[in-house]
Amino acid sequence: MDFAQITATIAAEMAEAQTRGAAASYIPELASVDVNQFGIAIALNDGRVFSAGDAQCPFSIQSVSKVFTLALALGRLGNQLWSRVGREPSGLPFNSILQLEHEKGIPRNPFINAGALVVTDAILAGHEPKEVLGEILRFVRYVAEDDDVHISEDVA
Repeated sequence: MDFAQITATIAAEMAEAQTRGAAASYIPELASVDVNQFGIAIALNDGRVFSAGDAQCPFSIQSVSKVFTLALALGRLGNQLWSRVGREPSGLPFNSILQLEHEKGIPRNPFINAGALVVTDAILAGHEPKEVLGEILRFVRYVAEDDDVHISEDVA
C-alpha cells in the first residue's frame, strides 16, 4: 500500500471539507483550538511513519493518555490488572458510570473514565503521585521519541 499517498489524499480531502464540527469547550484551552487543523499519521510496526496535514502541530492528547497508562499498568501487573477492569465495549459514552452498579464496581474497559481511574490507581499503588506522573511523562516521551512532550498546566 502507498501510505504516503493515502495520508496525502486524506489530508487534502479534509483541507477542502466544509464542515469541521466544533472544538471541545469544557476546557477553555481546548476551546481555542483551530478546528481547521487536521493531521494524520500512520506508524507501521517496521518503524516507518507516514504523515500529512498538520501532523507536526502539537496537540493535547486528552484520553489518548489512557493507552499509555494502560501499557504501564500491564507492565507492572500483567494479567492481574484484568481482575480490576474489564475488556469489553461499554456501548455508552466514555464518561458514563451507569454500568458500574450492575457490574459490581468493575468498569467495562480501561478506556472509559471509570476504567482509566482504576488503571491509574493500579500504577499509583505504593508510589508517590509525583513519582508516577514523572514515570508516565518519561514513558510517553520515550514511545513518542519526542522530549518536547509536556504537561500543559493550562489544560490540567
